Amino acid sequence: MPKYYLDFEEPIRELDERILELESQTDPTQETLKEIAKTQGKRHQLIEKVYSKLNPWQRVQLARHPNRPYSLDYIQILIPDFIELHGDRYFSDDPAVVSGIGHLGERRIAIIGQQKGRDTKENLYRNFGMMRPEGYRKALRVMNLAEKFGLPLITLMDTPGAFPGIGAEERGQAEAIARNLLEMSALKIPIIGVVIGEGASGGALGIGICDRFLMMENTWYSVISPEGCASILFRDAGKAPEAAESLKLVPSDLQEIGICDRIIPEPNGGAHRDKDSAINNLSQAIQEELAALEKINPENFLDIRIEKYDALGFYQELK
Repeated sequence: MPKYYLDFEEPIRELDERILELESQTDPTQETLKEIAKTQGKRHQLIEKVYSKLNPWQRVQLARHPNRPYSLDYIQILIPDFIELHGDRYFSDDPAVVSGIGHLGERRIAIIGQQKGRDTKENLYRNFGMMRPEGYRKALRVMNLAEKFGLPLITLMDTPGAFPGIGAEERGQAEAIARNLLEMSALKIPIIGVVIGEGASGGALGIGICDRFLMMENTWYSVISPEGCASILFRDAGKAPEAAESLKLVPSDLQEIGICDRIIPEPNGGAHRDKDSAINNLSQAIQEELAALEKINPENFLDIRIEKYDALGFYQELK
């Protein structure tokens, strides 16, 4: 896929193009090689400067970056023997979610990931990562298989929300998400949820109940998208940057209020600039968290989750 630059990345484009121009010379001189090295140094410094001062709206844009790794990019590298399981055994398969089993290192695991497309054709096939009821029911089927065989469960969240179409509502979209929340809460296996891109509303929450909630550095997680929030509160979707600031949806904000348990660092310039490093960082974080969770008695997971989610909110009685 061609490189894509966000508005705030435009200064980097100029240096990238200059480097490509210099590197394309068939017989570069010593002066050319020096200029390449000098320009690469400038590029590295500029990337550090740009990405050290990102605001919430810019992180939202990075989470949506079309060159960013998606679930299958992580799965194909981390789980080379991945066996995908299809269908919900009720209605059909849902390509917006991939699920199956395999080995992460020496561990047998089950994994469920929301999947977007890289181009128009694939996005239509994957429904832009928006799951339908059959997708949540397929995910639940894999969750139950994981519990049956004692496999830890990993979920990768990356969706703009659950699909709001008429057909999805007719087939019980809300019930399917609610059922997953209920069933996931009581699973007697370790569950790690990771936001790798967008974590929007019930679309993400439907596979998001977990023991450890991780977020990649340039991602977001919220009850509503910034555009949706701006449309409702300000009657103007163009005020999404202001809404992103108010929603407190980036990992650092969510860690501060106790929702995010761990932030996974991304390479300098974001996951889309160095996918191998991003995948390695994710793998290391998951394996460390699994090592800790495996020490817990399976009978205690329900109580631990109740305690975890109870701590996320509070109320005050007024006299």
